[in-house]
Amino acid sequence: MKRLLLLIPGALLLADGLWLVSLNKIHLGIILPMLIGAVFIGIALFHAPIQRFLAQHRALRKAWTLSWAGFGIWLISLAGFFAYLQHSISQSEQIPPVKAIIVLGSGLEHGQPSPTLKARLDAGAALALKNPDAALIMAGGLGFNEKISEAAVMQNYLVQAHHLAAERIHLEDHSTSTELNLINSKAVLERLQIGLDQPIAIATSDFHVLRAAAIAGHQGYSNIYAVSAPTPLYIRYNSWLREYFAFLSGWLLNEY
Repeated sequence: MKRLLLLIPGALLLADGLWLVSLNKIHLGIILPMLIGAVFIGIALFHAPIQRFLAQHRALRKAWTLSWAGFGIWLISLAGFFAYLQHSISQSEQIPPVKAIIVLGSGLEHGQPSPTLKARLDAGAALALKNPDAALIMAGGLGFNEKISEAAVMQNYLVQAHHLAAERIHLEDHSTSTELNLINSKAVLERLQIGLDQPIAIATSDFHVLRAAAIAGHQGYSNIYAVSAPTPLYIRYNSWLREYFAFLSGWLLNEY
């Protein structure tokens, strides 16, 4: 029974990861579950010899037990992060009138918004329609081997797909990270005479709302509302897992 409890989830984790890799989606949130799945399968298949080996080595048996305890604690912390993230996402649906909407970039594919970026733009556009006087700021620089900035592509998408006025959309096209996006957007806001204490929305992916809001707060934005764009279900929890480590990394690097 114990072997099945490891073999079945291990096989599911490994198969899911291999499928996502076949779709050219490779990041920590995909690789780590694959590794966990492979370890689970190995332990299930070689359970008996592993137990015999551990029975002969008391120190290793203790380390083995501590490793499982540490893994359990990690799973609890991950579940807590997921719950807090889900709560933050639900809060993002309740947004009052805002003065500006910053849409954070997320990469281009063949000169067009990636699916993740498109979702962010759609979420930002929906809020813009509810706030006709709010300025929009597209935050995304020039990527490797690209001739047009991500911000310009984002502006074109909003004009063509959502029929928003081009003069309403302002570009922050010199940065390629969330931290720099928000730092450079300050100059745009200052030009528009919008203070950091005024209500400002940040449109980003659901997995990114916590970190984006934390970085903004660290940089002096004091009245921020995160707008959550949904991540496709087939890769949602892999993205959330990657964000778990990104959030910890940002804290260690003093980004918030």
